Amino acid sequence: MAGFSTASANKGLALILNATAWANVADNAATSPATTCVHAAHTADPGVGGNQSTNESAASGYARKTVTRNSSGYTVTNNVASPTSNISFNAFTGSGTALTFISLATSNTTSGAVNHDLSGALSPSVTPANGLTMILTTASTITLT
Repeated sequence: MAGFSTASANKGLALILNATAWANVADNAATSPATTCVHAAHTADPGVGGNQSTNESAASGYARKTVTRNSSGYTVTNNVASPTSNISFNAFTGSGTALTFISLATSNTTSGAVNHDLSGALSPSVTPANGLTMILTTASTITLT
């Protein structure tokens, strides 16, 4: 299977996550560009053929998190994206299976089988527990493979 070069992966991540133009390839100047990224948490890789519902958390209290898509939302280096500020999900009201992947979609839809733009391993993983709030901190990473 072919993969992206590090430079292309970084530019692709910045385009999707931060709305940063990829010179001579893609820009964010469409009539109505996407303004949000919807984050979904998964118990296993949703895969390239999956969607945001594939292996999505079923823990009580879980809900997808919408974040404004702008030029400073993520730091992107060496195929790895990290939020520039904390992204807090709703508090869990029950327990569940460990969450090991995150998917992101440039969509305003926060439920259902939305096609994701990318997914990656979440580090560190999170195991839902009653009262726990999942927070993607600036130390959290999403790795594009």
